[in-house]
Amino acid sequence: MSAPSLRSLRIKRVDLLIAGSVLGGLLLTWLVLTGLDAFMKFAQQIGGIGRNGYTLGQAVAYILLTVPRRAYDWFVFAALIGSLLGIGGLAASGELTALRAAGMSKLRISLSAAGLVALLLIGVFALGETAAPAGQQRAEEIQLRRTAGSLTRQASGLWERDGDTIINAKAALARVVRGQPTVELADVRVFGFDDAGNLTSFRWAKTATQQGRQWLLHDVRDTVLTPQGARSTFSKQLAWQTRLDPEVLESSILHPEYLSLRDLSRNIHYLRANRQNPGVYDNAYWTRAFYPLNTLALVMCALPFAFGTLRSGGLGKRLFVGVLLAIAWYFVQRAVIGIGSVFGAPALIVNLIPALILVVIAGWYFRRV
Repeated sequence: MSAPSLRSLRIKRVDLLIAGSVLGGLLLTWLVLTGLDAFMKFAQQIGGIGRNGYTLGQAVAYILLTVPRRAYDWFVFAALIGSLLGIGGLAASGELTALRAAGMSKLRISLSAAGLVALLLIGVFALGETAAPAGQQRAEEIQLRRTAGSLTRQASGLWERDGDTIINAKAALARVVRGQPTVELADVRVFGFDDAGNLTSFRWAKTATQQGRQWLLHDVRDTVLTPQGARSTFSKQLAWQTRLDPEVLESSILHPEYLSLRDLSRNIHYLRANRQNPGVYDNAYWTRAFYPLNTLALVMCALPFAFGTLRSGGLGKRLFVGVLLAIAWYFVQRAVIGIGSVFGAPALIVNLIPALILVVIAGWYFRRV
């Protein structure tokens, strides 16, 4: 890179002016969006106070524990709307016109705003990998105490593959034992097959419970199928030798999008090791991995509006454009991911397409100005 190019990218006082304007709008928008989301959820929690010993203190604790996750979720929208508010504010005061008259290009101004967003993204991404999933998990423990014993899966139940066996549980029950969340499987069926795919054994248990990372079956009936016939035995309690990971099963209670990259990677590896489709976890993994790229690309696509019609518009117009862009991007992203999942496209490619679309749009605009 040439010396003039390096000098043009050096941070100047004008960059601090732009970053300060964007920072104010971004933080205000972020606070409003996160606070409104938390307040609406708290209003729902109030309706459950008094049921199963659920207290006001627990409701407040639940909301506070989910604030990091909510802040992470809303940052991309806060970055988009806040950047429009910040640059739009400079346009409304005439400072943007002065900067343009001084020789600053639209790309240079936009990069100053995006640079601030990139710095904040470092902390936000770290938040999404540490405090957000940890807090959400603790919040779910509070909810488990409130609804302990309720079914988390119904219909055909839980189906898992474990080597040469197929496991089916009609229900997975979320419980709290000695203050820790556990998963109990009800009406468990284990089908054993040989290499030729023939059914060789069938095991039924009334329940399966966790004991650390191990499983215990209760009220078990084992049936072995041979050419001579079937032979059955009954056991009141039996240790279950299975690779079914209790931690993976516990994390499945959470929405995949709330898990960290590490937990998502573990779930994907576990499902693939058992020759199952990790689709929902795969999509959540790459959506999270591309979170910084999507945020920066979206900001760069939105900022051109600050140089055009927004100069004659007020706060309401900037908010409207920001919200409209955020909604449009959200539905386009969901549509692309949904269509890709239906046709079995690789999750990496499917989640990369929305970001590439934004990059192409931003590149096209800044090349033509």
